[in-house]
Amino acid sequence: MASIFSKIIVGEIPSYKIAENDQFIAFLDISPVKKGHTLVVPKTEIDYVFDLPDELLGELMLFSKRVAAAIEKVIPCERIGITVLGLEVPHAHVHLIPLDEKGMIDFRNKEKVDQAELPQIAQKIAAEFK
Repeated sequence: MASIFSKIIVGEIPSYKIAENDQFIAFLDISPVKKGHTLVVPKTEIDYVFDLPDELLGELMLFSKRVAAAIEKVIPCERIGITVLGLEVPHAHVHLIPLDEKGMIDFRNKEKVDQAELPQIAQKIAAEFK
């Protein structure tokens, strides 16, 4: 059975896409920890991030770096944090989260972001993606 991310990749489920190439897709998390919270997902459906082939794992980090740079240009923050949780969806992915202070990534206390604002946020970040 395809993961929710595989369904997003093929367009079966809509997303607020920021960037995409032949190997990866980046889109806004619809239940963000912070405004601009983005998921970066390899298009190859592999459950565990550390099961990714070395080259793909390296490319995931390089693609994520470019996405993070775009987020920083749009969302005011000190820096972008990265985390891999790996249990909520059986498809490797990383979370890129704008940070303002140490220790602020708390997935239990999510920021209330107006869902109607997500398309504009995604569009602005996508415009900065280089």
